[in-house]
Amino acid sequence: MSDPFATFRLTGRTALVTGARREIGRAIALGLAGAGARVAVHHAGTAEEAADASAVVAEIHAMGGQAAAFGQDFALDDAGHHLAACVTAWAPIDILVLNASIELVEDFRTITRDRFDRQIAVNLRTTMELLQALVPPMAERGWGRVVTIGSVQQERPHPAMLVYAGTKAAQLNWTLSLARQFGGQGVTVNNLAPGAILTARNKVQMQTEAAGIIQRIPAGRLGTPDDLTGAAMLLCSDAGRYINGVNLFVDGGRTAV
Repeated sequence: MSDPFATFRLTGRTALVTGARREIGRAIALGLAGAGARVAVHHAGTAEEAADASAVVAEIHAMGGQAAAFGQDFALDDAGHHLAACVTAWAPIDILVLNASIELVEDFRTITRDRFDRQIAVNLRTTMELLQALVPPMAERGWGRVVTIGSVQQERPHPAMLVYAGTKAAQLNWTLSLARQFGGQGVTVNNLAPGAILTARNKVQMQTEAAGIIQRIPAGRLGTPDDLTGAAMLLCSDAGRYINGVNLFVDGGRTAV
């Protein structure tokens, strides 16, 4: 009997997961490593983030995998180009998971140029630079996987997250465009859109909004970072080789109601 999990295995592949030091990024990085991928664990460069990323690398090493941490602040100019150069010097990248982003909660009438530009830089500009640097080489090798981590806010924007929601909608547009451009060269590009996932970033928000949100989720609970791992492994492996240009919600059915 053939191995039913063979197409999920990523032995010999190298993945870059941005924002991988905790929560969703960490869960996906560990999942890909468990499937055999060598993993570049990106973090934003602070001492706290570096320590967290080192812990993720240590977890991967403990399970017999290969990993290394790479620090880069995505708000800086040419951040994507610098990160791409560092990781490709370590190993050619076959799988790109674009998870890093920031959301600044505020009334749209008080959004400042600085806070707008920071979210654009982290969520879009650096994303574009990484795509420009890493996707064409995947196409040249005839195999590649790109998974952008979106949000339910692409379609149901939170009124206090106007810029963040807009960047996620733009990212989905890019995903669809690149899926068409590179789908015939062995590269798939898909968007994985979490619903209400309980993370450290939204812990304060969920203290006041969780009960109301759960009432609108057929699954009857908030999601966890681990709920994203299976879908990410599908989209990053040969098991998902015929899935391209998809916006996959992992939201407990929230967008279905």
